[in-house]
Amino acid sequence: MVRKMYKILCPIERKEGKTHWMRVGTAYPNKDDSVNLYLDVLPANLKLQLRELTEEDLRDREGRSKPHGASLSHGASHHQLGMENNIPF
Repeated sequence: MVRKMYKILCPIERKEGKTHWMRVGTAYPNKDDSVNLYLDVLPANLKLQLRELTEEDLRDREGRSKPHGASLSHGASHHQLGMENNIPF
């Protein structure tokens, strides 16, 4: 039986009127149907949403399990590869 996993998201209102959803943690269900939440940050707006991990989330998670920098060619920086940080604030 596959155990469900959840992501914890926080909505951040942007200047353009759009909403950016930032992942702020992970959650796991218990045998008694309660849920343990593990927050990486506590959002200033205190708004949280719990969503079940999708297949895409799980694939991305597998890709991140490689050692840091394993996918970069020798000497290439994140910037050179178009992987610069796109933080909305």
